[in-house]
Amino acid sequence: MKIRLQVATPDDAADLVALHSAVSADLTARYGKGHWTSNASERGVLFRMTRSTIYVARHQKRLVATLALSTRKPWAIDTSYFSRSERPLYLTGMAVAPDCQRRGIGRLCLEQAREIARKWPGDAVRLDAYDAPAGGGEFYRKCSFREVGRAAYRGNPLIYFEALLE
Repeated sequence: MKIRLQVATPDDAADLVALHSAVSADLTARYGKGHWTSNASERGVLFRMTRSTIYVARHQKRLVATLALSTRKPWAIDTSYFSRSERPLYLTGMAVAPDCQRRGIGRLCLEQAREIARKWPGDAVRLDAYDAPAGGGEFYRKCSFREVGRAAYRGNPLIYFEALLE
């Protein structure tokens, strides 16, 4: 499946809500209620657009994936775990439609996120993932992100990952 990340616009808000809701429902059905169980709203999506750059990936006209990049450090990230970096970008959210997972779409999105980060210009991509079966830790490892630490934020166990860019 060929996809390309594009910057989301306010017109994408309803599709983003539908995607996040589908992913949340799928994770909740498979793993029970947890931090991934949430209700997305258009207002919330539009607010996130003011805090980060949200990208969307479509196959034909259907939204199949999204991710958000930001120069702002998320509150749950403790930078003492990471390598020295002058211009890190933070991956603050990512989702792939449940029926499109395990087809390489997430990997393609992360490869494109690295390209975007290099052009930003950034020198690292950092993120945190839930340290739980519903978390994406194994996925990020397979996509060549390096685990740099573990911490808890508000009782939620997290794994910190980074990818250094050339």
